Amino acid sequence: MSATQILSLALFALPSLASAGHALLTKRDSRSALGWIAVCITFPLAGPLLYLLFGINRIRRSAQRMRQAHAHGLSPYPSHADGAGLPDSALHPRRLRLARIGSSLLDTPLAGGNCVHILHDGDEAYPAMLAAIDQAERCVYLASYIFAADTVGHRFAQSLLDAQRRGVDVRVIVDGVGELYGWPSILPILRRHGVPATGFLPPRILPPEIHLNLRNHRKILFVDGHTAFTGGMNISERNVRRNGHLAITDIHFRIQGPAARQLGHAFVQDWFLATQEHLPLPPATADMVGDSVCRAVASGPDQTMDVLLELWAGLICAARKHIRIMTPYFLPPREIFGALHAARLRGVDVEVFLPAHCNIPFVAWATSHVLEGLLRRGVQCYHVPDPFCHAKLFLVDDDYAHVGSANWDCRSLALNFELGLEIFDPEICARLHRQLDTVRRGSQRVTAEDLRSRPLPIRMRDAFFWLFGPYL
Repeated sequence: MSATQILSLALFALPSLASAGHALLTKRDSRSALGWIAVCITFPLAGPLLYLLFGINRIRRSAQRMRQAHAHGLSPYPSHADGAGLPDSALHPRRLRLARIGSSLLDTPLAGGNCVHILHDGDEAYPAMLAAIDQAERCVYLASYIFAADTVGHRFAQSLLDAQRRGVDVRVIVDGVGELYGWPSILPILRRHGVPATGFLPPRILPPEIHLNLRNHRKILFVDGHTAFTGGMNISERNVRRNGHLAITDIHFRIQGPAARQLGHAFVQDWFLATQEHLPLPPATADMVGDSVCRAVASGPDQTMDVLLELWAGLICAARKHIRIMTPYFLPPREIFGALHAARLRGVDVEVFLPAHCNIPFVAWATSHVLEGLLRRGVQCYHVPDPFCHAKLFLVDDDYAHVGSANWDCRSLALNFELGLEIFDPEICARLHRQLDTVRRGSQRVTAEDLRSRPLPIRMRDAFFWLFGPYL
């Protein structure tokens, strides 16, 4: 074989070797790495092209580049130094065991002295949020995935405009894709009246900007440095009862005290990523207004590890008595399934509450395919009757609650920017447990036999959509 032939063969093989090496070094799953290596080597031309198009995680890379590009403008989370911190040792030993998991993963410290108020549906949440805006004196920072231009949306817009006229610093972020759900957008109305309002990575053609998977799913209302709201609720009239009918049921939380500042910091980061403008947080206050210990959990694809996935898996593994999950979408990665299986083997009671009728049918179909394995291991699953249940709760034993915007699916755990709140408060946990007890009494329990008895075409359909679980 001549030198020219050897050189030609080496150049021909170079893309395959480079692609296979990239898969070997970057893939976290050995089966995925092995599969891509086999494709790249077996098909020297098509394999590297397929890997280039579908095998590289551009979502995480793009988000990390965005974070690195703006890192000089991002301030650290409020810490012990400015009055927002609480040493782990201040917790009861039962709660300390759970708190240490987050302390090892998160930049945010525990914050004591908070008052947490549970708000059910828009009928309770919206009046409280509007009252906070109407009473604001310094700042109102609002982020929502959906901000509909309906009666509720216009009521919020009016309160924001009134606050702006009083001299309050008002800022609004609406996700660029979520904005399309509330079309026509509310943002132009706010901008016309001088309110700084921006979409988070809105898709556009010129210049090209199509980050469909870099979505900001967080819900934040931060007022004057001492009060914040978060949870799973968007701004839409579908969350309020009209003529006795409620389209969506949800849960939101008002936080007063030092932990509110951590939620405000998450907004400041998002505002900088969206606008490259740095917002100062209001001066820190050390007011202790309650007994709840809390900690914000900001997660997203800009982070080097899957913080939320590792946090939830660790908490499941630390549970001793019971685990209760309420979520509208349940398609977690296998790490979560493995942790739930292990919890059942330890004798931990596990309950999962899902809507009886999901607003995204193919997600419900894929979920049906994966539930049977959990049910066979003793996990109890309940279908919550209409109205569509959009609430997100995660309770561990009697000492821990995780609330916020994240669903139990790969999109929330790996692709979206999400915001959660850890609550270490037995009283709040007891109230949430009582709420789930009430929901359970009115729900339909799902059994493994129910799923096995589905007609074969239905089972095939469900399994087919399960294949696309990481993208749903």
